[in-house]
Amino acid sequence: MTQVKINNKFVNKFRNGYPHLFKEAIVDIDQLQEEGTIIDLVDQHDQFIGRGYYGRQNKGYGWLLTNDKDEKINQSFFIQKISAALARRSNFFASQVTTAFRVFNGEGDGIGGLTIDYYADYFLMTFYSDGIYQFKEIIVNAIQQLTVCKAIYEKKRFDTGGKYIDDDDFVTGERANFPIIIKENGIHFAVDLNDGPMTGLFLDQREVRQRILDQYAAGKTVLNTFSYTGAFSVYATMGGAEKTVSVDLANRSLPKTIEQFQVNDLDYTKHEIRTMDVFNYFNYAVKKQLTFDLVILDPPSFARSKKRTFSVAKDYVSLLTDAIAMTKDQGVIVASTNFSGFNIEKFKQMITKAFREVGEQYQFVETFQLPEDFRYHPQFEEGNYLKVVFIKKVANH
Repeated sequence: MTQVKINNKFVNKFRNGYPHLFKEAIVDIDQLQEEGTIIDLVDQHDQFIGRGYYGRQNKGYGWLLTNDKDEKINQSFFIQKISAALARRSNFFASQVTTAFRVFNGEGDGIGGLTIDYYADYFLMTFYSDGIYQFKEIIVNAIQQLTVCKAIYEKKRFDTGGKYIDDDDFVTGERANFPIIIKENGIHFAVDLNDGPMTGLFLDQREVRQRILDQYAAGKTVLNTFSYTGAFSVYATMGGAEKTVSVDLANRSLPKTIEQFQVNDLDYTKHEIRTMDVFNYFNYAVKKQLTFDLVILDPPSFARSKKRTFSVAKDYVSLLTDAIAMTKDQGVIVASTNFSGFNIEKFKQMITKAFREVGEQYQFVETFQLPEDFRYHPQFEEGNYLKVVFIKKVANH
């Protein structure tokens, strides 16, 4: 067992269950050699604080798993944590209308660095460090013991810079013929668990999409930027939108968006799907004097194209000022980010700043954060990363 001495000023933080092992907390970082090593955190008097594992993830060095000195990190530990997580999602498993959701959400369910998603009888494990990947066999065994599933797939997100490691993602079971069709709130989506880092649907936006369908879409024109596979556009159309425009730079977003319309028997030819840089589309829309009743902004935290780099922290305010110009009076902007570097209050301040810069009036209508299947650790605020604010553009009188 490797002992890791914790810097005095952080001892109480970890004693109280803070789950994320960060560089400043570790006294002798050089002794951490092999990812996946079980480590005991101790204070300067070698008194036990907690037990976890070493795994490099973003800026972190691993995760605390227990403060109980007698608890071993073994097969039964993983079975117990995954079993408890499955029990918490029993209402999702019982649903007739939603067949894709998160069943295990990292430190929120007791094991940082690991997520498990369910897609209509298939399970997808995502490993965020080489450290947690060392426990893969144990995790697969736990899923097989606790569930009935057709197959298990994996994503490895622990290359330098958190990039996706691209290879065959099939682990065990019966290979699927992709795409498989899942349901979310009764709407169909085609997903592929073995085609790069993403599956075709971001599960954490389920409640936001439903709200757009129920309250914001009927009779409206909708601009869906950074549209990925067009899920927001599909929901808006199902909610009675007059027209949707989906804009994304990725070439594959065109066929994928068409596919999502088709699996719901919707006529995609009545909608616009544009493969182009969102900022170039804004310039085009200004020239053509196009405006929309509903504008959806859900950019990646960081993106790079040939001509431009976008980062939420630096560029979200200017993205919003462009979006405000596209939005009709009394129209609504859905501003969303999954960037964990600031909280919802700071995000609202950025929105306020954007409206002030362009001299427009606004009103916060409602906010969303992570849905209940995306459990987060109460002491690890970064884990509650999703922030979605519905903002009404109020006419200046």
